[in-house]
Amino acid sequence: MKYFLDSAKLDEIRYAYDNYGIDGITTNPKHIKNSGKPFMQCVKDIAAWLRETGLEGGSFPVSFEINPHLETWQEMMEAAKVVSSYSANYVIKIPCCEQGVIAAKKLEEAGIRTNVTLVFSPSQAIQAARVGARFVSPFVGWKENSGDSGEYIKDIVRIYRNYDYKTEIIVAAVRNGHQIADYAAAGADIVTCGLQVYRDSFTHPFTDYGLGVFREAWDGTAAE
Repeated sequence: MKYFLDSAKLDEIRYAYDNYGIDGITTNPKHIKNSGKPFMQCVKDIAAWLRETGLEGGSFPVSFEINPHLETWQEMMEAAKVVSSYSANYVIKIPCCEQGVIAAKKLEEAGIRTNVTLVFSPSQAIQAARVGARFVSPFVGWKENSGDSGEYIKDIVRIYRNYDYKTEIIVAAVRNGHQIADYAAAGADIVTCGLQVYRDSFTHPFTDYGLGVFREAWDGTAAE
């Protein structure tokens, strides 16, 4: 399973890449706002970081969501062309609605990779794969916050395998290590979450307990 970082903050991106070996980045308007920078400044700054680190070229995907106020596929396509022109790594997040799916189809045909986002059902995920989207982003945290289940990820994985769809599944809005493990077991390709979620997932109270036991034993053992 690949780990993507859900952030637009360069300090978090650098840290997660250098120390965790993340495989890509996802952003959204909330992350852009939290970065404290204008949208296009984030686009330019992350493109510069990709060049500096030698990641430019497409193998380290970075998803940027275009203006969510855009309503027609033509508007979405024009905005996508502008953003994607800054880096070969850039993938354009398109909302999973009729006009968005049309835009994704036409963008993929034009050689611009897309990430169909805000997916909350298997039927939405099917059409994203049918039009050739590079990625699809089903959300789990938001569904579970509302008392719904993230079990539909398993259905999407099965459907994609049944029909040999090439679209990669990015499980989005992941809130904890339990979800990371669940969707890895389900066969999803990628999870994306914030830096703190990854940090929490690397820890366990019994690891801390075990270290205490072993340290005490170590300290009571002769050096020779």
